[in-house]
Amino acid sequence: MKNRCFWVTDSKLYQEYHDNEWGKPVYDDKTLFEFLILETFQAGLSWITILNKRENFRQAFDDFDYKKIAKYPEDKYESLLQDAGIIRNKLKIKSAITNAQLFIEIQNEFGSFSKFIWFYVDGKPIINHFKSKEEVPATTELSDKISKDLKKRGFKFVGSTVIYAFMQAVGMVNDHTTNCFKYPK
Repeated sequence: MKNRCFWVTDSKLYQEYHDNEWGKPVYDDKTLFEFLILETFQAGLSWITILNKRENFRQAFDDFDYKKIAKYPEDKYESLLQDAGIIRNKLKIKSAITNAQLFIEIQNEFGSFSKFIWFYVDGKPIINHFKSKEEVPATTELSDKISKDLKKRGFKFVGSTVIYAFMQAVGMVNDHTTNCFKYPK
């Protein structure tokens, strides 16, 4: 049996996510946007709830096409509020649309969202050496800084905890614990 990070349950979905995605560096804007949206919807909920609804989110939000989402009309917003397959939170759905518009603004300013976000870590992951769950932070000075920058630009649901979870998910920080088989040796 593989030794995994403390947060992974017996769920096959969770194990596959941990083994194949979490902590793996993502430089593709489309995937970065997907994780940003999923993390904002996760605020206040468990990640497994989001993973279980991920395919529904993918369908409801046009495969996370931020160019389409940025132009969602009121009737699309209303239909999302009725979609039982996703998290039907008015503010989070509105924020997905707003964040898509702001995501495009960042692309226009920096050439890509990837260049913007990875600049914070000089383009390469921060490898942490945590042994236990008690050592893994919920926020860091860096997640505070990125959160403040995104909020200043108008992004919603991007508090420091959400941003740190995003950084972990897209591999900006590698927080696989030292006893995990995915920990970089």
